[in-house]
Amino acid sequence: MDNYFFYIPLGLLAIILLRKILVNQNASKNIKNMDKSKIFLVDVREPDEFKTGSVNGAVNIPLGAIKTRISDFKGKENIVVFCRSGGRSGMATNTLKQNGILNVTNGGTWQNVAKALN
Repeated sequence: MDNYFFYIPLGLLAIILLRKILVNQNASKNIKNMDKSKIFLVDVREPDEFKTGSVNGAVNIPLGAIKTRISDFKGKENIVVFCRSGGRSGMATNTLKQNGILNVTNGGTWQNVAKALN
């Protein structure tokens, strides 16, 4: 019985890591198929994180500001949002879709997006 307390968290961790890997792989495929000149790159990390490095050409719209900046996304052909680990970009993707912005891709990590664009 005591072993279950070890295996349940381990299993949940494995699921989380697998999901992260799959998100990054799918995002990379989607980004590679986009017209690079028509991608709106959005780093949803906080400004101090953004200053430490990001994808060339990206704008910084922190996750907390997404709802108030929906108009910035309208009319964009391909939107790719990203962050440090993929969690905040996933939340940003959901928020945008709930507000009618459907052409958005969760790029996962900013390093993943930078790699996919090269």
